[in-house]
Amino acid sequence: MTADLHPVLRRVYACRGVQNDEELDLGLGRLLPVERMDVAFEAARLLFQAMREQRRILIIGDFDCDGATSTALSVLALRGMGAEQVDYLVPNRFEYGYGLTPEIVGLAASAYAPDLILTVDNGVSSVDGVAAANRLGIQVVVTDHHLPGPVLPDAAAMVNPNLPDNGFPAKSTAGVGVVFYVLLALRSLLRERGWFDERSEPNMGDHLDLLALGTVADVVPLERNNRILVHQGLARIRAGRCRPGITALLEVAGRNPRRAQASDLGFTVGPRLNAAGRLDDMSLGIECLLTEDPGRARELAAELDQLNRDRRHIEDDMRQQAETLLETVMLKESDLPWGLCLYDDSWHQGVIGIVASRIKERHHRSVIAFAPGDDGEIKGSARSIPGVHIRDVLDEVAAGSPGLLLKFGGHAMAAGLTLETHRLDEFKELFNAVLHRRLDKDAFEAVIESDGEIAAEDMNLDLAYLVEQGGPWGQGFPEPVFHGEFEVIQQRQLQDKHWKLVVRPPGSNQVFDAIGFNLVRACPSPLPQRLLMAYQLDVNEFRGSINLQLRIAHMEAV
Repeated sequence: MTADLHPVLRRVYACRGVQNDEELDLGLGRLLPVERMDVAFEAARLLFQAMREQRRILIIGDFDCDGATSTALSVLALRGMGAEQVDYLVPNRFEYGYGLTPEIVGLAASAYAPDLILTVDNGVSSVDGVAAANRLGIQVVVTDHHLPGPVLPDAAAMVNPNLPDNGFPAKSTAGVGVVFYVLLALRSLLRERGWFDERSEPNMGDHLDLLALGTVADVVPLERNNRILVHQGLARIRAGRCRPGITALLEVAGRNPRRAQASDLGFTVGPRLNAAGRLDDMSLGIECLLTEDPGRARELAAELDQLNRDRRHIEDDMRQQAETLLETVMLKESDLPWGLCLYDDSWHQGVIGIVASRIKERHHRSVIAFAPGDDGEIKGSARSIPGVHIRDVLDEVAAGSPGLLLKFGGHAMAAGLTLETHRLDEFKELFNAVLHRRLDKDAFEAVIESDGEIAAEDMNLDLAYLVEQGGPWGQGFPEPVFHGEFEVIQQRQLQDKHWKLVVRPPGSNQVFDAIGFNLVRACPSPLPQRLLMAYQLDVNEFRGSINLQLRIAHMEAV
């Protein structure tokens, strides 16, 4: 790496496996070529045929942020390329569940009469749904990134980098990235056929903001191809060249679009879009992404912001119930089972994933939170810890007791499942048995990986800007965390949850503001005079002033 790179940043990149300057080039010219995405051109030919014959195309997406951005991208790009009959349908999670089910095919057929269904961010497990579409004479093109099951649907074309025979190297591509490659293949095909001789050709770069949002919000690893997409999308957002809906969602969350970071997409925009799919109908979020009217975008963003506030209230209540349940059943951390399965018949399906995530963070175990589903069934949302591939665990459970899991699917770190209510205890026993075979006790010790210490003279706003601009940071390419000892000069609590500190490195005259979100419970008052802290450098804007702030990830007495 170049000699003029700051030594701290050079160390950070080395810890993430970056070996040379070429790997830091995030220009669009470095994207993996569309030719490497197997079956993309087969899918493109089917879409082209439908466009040429003016057939009806219906996009069916998932009800999360990746699904919403995938849907919006597909609608905008297909219409921009000249498709005259394009619409979308997102299953309501409470009525139809996930993916292309036979029920959603029936609804699609009666309400939209499509000739071709394009799935985005779903479909690889929709064996029965694709069969139902085939019986009705509807072609299905599947674009997905979820792990396949033992049986694949009989789709006209299926594009998924995680299929065993797909050679696309970037296996962590999100659903929005997969359909983006299919649309790139379609545009290439249309060019060859002279389609744009009489039409304007769309710039696919106009959709990079959607790609960045969907990729970050789905928490897929930011391998290089994903980092390019996110970097380029963020550049468009900062330049004011993005969808009005994304700008409005950033602003309603109090974020400055001109300084947008990947974390803003993941922790502010993504949750507000997801709130629609969790509590209401993701169509609200998709319409926010599709609208060209800034005023309408602000109205929809305000509705999504309120839904997110409602979601937080529900989540807080459910999380407290879950903690109370744990304290009632088992009093000591050492008594916890290898995996936590929590259920309450009052819980909300749309929020159990977030609750599972919060409980996982506190107890560092794989967690499945369940809520009531259809008659006699419960639906679970699983969140896992490093070293536990949760979908593989569920696969082993299913193999050990055929018929126990009515449905399941997902990724290494997150999954969903359905089972009969009366079999929950049986599932708990098998789930823990599988984890017991796969793990040892060391897996439950949370580890904070540090990028080392920073000399007091290097701790300044300039370095904070360099680190901020050195991203995008995210899953698989984490934001740098540093550690060091500090003297506590001032301490106070905010909302009885957060620590607001003024700290000083020993032997230094410099003092720094520091904030520890949700750390009061873990580190009660009063704090000791000297702390060992793991922290991130934060460029903090407040009332027109910009200062360096240390964002504390962990702290303990020296």
